[in-house]
Amino acid sequence: MPTRIAVAIVVLLSLSACASLQDAKCKSNERLAVQDTLYFGTGKPNGVVTREEWAGFLEAIVTPRFPQGLTVSEAEGQWRGGDGSLVRESTHVLYLVHPDDGPNEKFVTEIVSSYKAQFEQEAVLRVKTSACVSF
Repeated sequence: MPTRIAVAIVVLLSLSACASLQDAKCKSNERLAVQDTLYFGTGKPNGVVTREEWAGFLEAIVTPRFPQGLTVSEAEGQWRGGDGSLVRESTHVLYLVHPDDGPNEKFVTEIVSSYKAQFEQEAVLRVKTSACVSF
């Protein structure tokens, strides 16, 4: 029963977050954008994603899709795998700020799919929020 409640809460929060993407009110010197935060675990069946592999992934897959810029940070995280086990691992966190449009949505989806396939990942966490940006 507690698991069903937790799942219901996550679904409701997800739906409310998606609905609020349209609601941000930006000031006259700002523009509405999306901030995607992607969490890439580094554990794989036969080792870990090395710094060189991550750098190559950024260069070959991410940068061509978001040449205007990106930010990466390193983190330690944990999550419950599909088999129920608790997984603790180093994580690369990728921050992307971009217009809320079809091409950018496709690029983010391609990045996630590529990482999962290339590094045999069960999941890549994506957090999508609206943001008012200015330069």
